[in-house]
Amino acid sequence: MRKLNLPAYDFQHREEDGKPYVLDIFRKKYVMLTPEEEVRQRFARYLMEEKGYPASLMMTEFALKLNEMIRRCDILVHKPAGKPSVLIECKAPEVKISNATFDQVARYNMVFRVKYLMVTNGLKHYCCYLDFETRKVNFLEQIPCYTDLEIG
Repeated sequence: MRKLNLPAYDFQHREEDGKPYVLDIFRKKYVMLTPEEEVRQRFARYLMEEKGYPASLMMTEFALKLNEMIRRCDILVHKPAGKPSVLIECKAPEVKISNATFDQVARYNMVFRVKYLMVTNGLKHYCCYLDFETRKVNFLEQIPCYTDLEIG
């Protein structure tokens, strides 16, 4: 486990052909443990364990169609009624969060139109609230708890 700005949760691991794999509880399968995958798994668990996001409403590596191409968003959180509400992009710790990272998640949001976007590389975490009426992007001081989201 790397030194990240996230709690170190207990994950189920195994090795295949000399490579480490981790159990993704959302996809219900083992996936190769790359640096980005570790950030995705730990941030998803952080949202569940520390911020109260229901596991049943979270999806990892969710496929979307953008400009006739299939892409995958890292984490998508739904409302209880099934409509997407939070879109999260994860990067490996050595990848600096930049405008290009926000551009990527904003492009994905053209499909979902969620009010909350989060970006993390495991070291720094950002969350912004999109006010579609005023067309403003408001960066939040911290990652909100699920119960604090304006998901109406």
